Amino acid sequence: MSKMVITIVQRPPVFLNLAASVARAEDLIREAAGDGARIIVFPETWLPGYPVWLDAAPGAALWGHKPAERLFRVLFENCPELDGPEIARLGQVAQELSVDVVMGLQERRSASLFNSVVRLGADGQRDVHRKLMPTHNERLIWAAADGSTLGAWQTPHGPMGALICWEHWMPLARAARHRLGEVIHFALWPAVTDLHLLASRHYAFEGQCYVAAAGTVLSRTDVLEGFDSLGIEARVAREMLEAIPVDPHQLKAGGSAIVGPDTGLIVIAEPGDAANLTAEVDLALLPEGRLYLDTAGHYARPDIFDLQIDMRHRT
Repeated sequence: MSKMVITIVQRPPVFLNLAASVARAEDLIREAAGDGARIIVFPETWLPGYPVWLDAAPGAALWGHKPAERLFRVLFENCPELDGPEIARLGQVAQELSVDVVMGLQERRSASLFNSVVRLGADGQRDVHRKLMPTHNERLIWAAADGSTLGAWQTPHGPMGALICWEHWMPLARAARHRLGEVIHFALWPAVTDLHLLASRHYAFEGQCYVAAAGTVLSRTDVLEGFDSLGIEARVAREMLEAIPVDPHQLKAGGSAIVGPDTGLIVIAEPGDAANLTAEVDLALLPEGRLYLDTAGHYARPDIFDLQIDMRHRT
C-alpha cells in the first residue's frame, strides 16, 4: 500500500514529568491511531520536554548556579533510557495498534544526556538517531553523538530517517541521509518557525521525499504545572522556571507541517494551535520528482565528490 496517514502530535508533555508524559503519550497515540494514523510523530525532546529555560531564564549558563544545577538534576532523573521501561511501554502500544511511533526524547546514557529520536515500529523494530551536535546553549546539557545512528531506518514502506533541529543545516549530514533514499523524513524541532519550515521544505526537495516537520505548543503555564506535578521539594529549580519572562505568546508555538517533495505544504498548523496535524501521503508519486533531481544518484558526481561517513560506535 503506497498511501499512508501521518499524524504529528503538537500537544505538550507533562513538562519534566516522565511517568505522566509517557501516560499522556499513550493516550495521544491511541487517539491518533483511532483517527486512522499509521505513523505518529512527536517533536524534539518531547520526553520529558524541551529545556526552554536555556533560552529564557537568567543564570542558566552561570557556573555554580544552584538553581541551574538543581533543575538539571530534575531533568536528568526524568530522562528515559532507550532500553528502559518507558520506551518499552510505548513500543508495546505501537505494536498493539499496528502503528509506527517516532518519538523525540532526551535520552539518558550512563552519566550523559543525548538529544535523540527513536522509531518504534509496528513490527517491534526499534531505530534511533542521536543529534550529532547540540546547538549553542544546548551544549550545557547534551553530549555530542557519534555517527553510528546515521543509517537508514528500514521499514516495510521503504527507508526512513530523521534529523533533529539544526542538523538540517549540516550539509554533509543531509547528504548522509539522502544517500539512503528516504521516502519519509522526520524533521524534529522544538517548534517550527519560518526558518525551520524553510529548512524542512528545502530538505524535502533536495531529498525528494516527504518531510514531517514536528513542533510542540508549550506555554509558561504548561512548564510550571508540569514541574509542580512532580510533587518534589526543589524550590530553587522552580524559581529558575519562574524566571522565564511572562510573554503573551507561547514559549513554543507548534507550527508543524507535512511537506511534499515538490516543497508544497500538504498541511500546516496555525501557530499556537495544539491540535494534531494529519495528512495522507502517497509514496507511489516519489519517482516523478526523481526524474529531475536525485542528489545521491543521477545528479551526483562521484568522480568529483566522495562522502565518507564514520559510523563506528564511539559514545
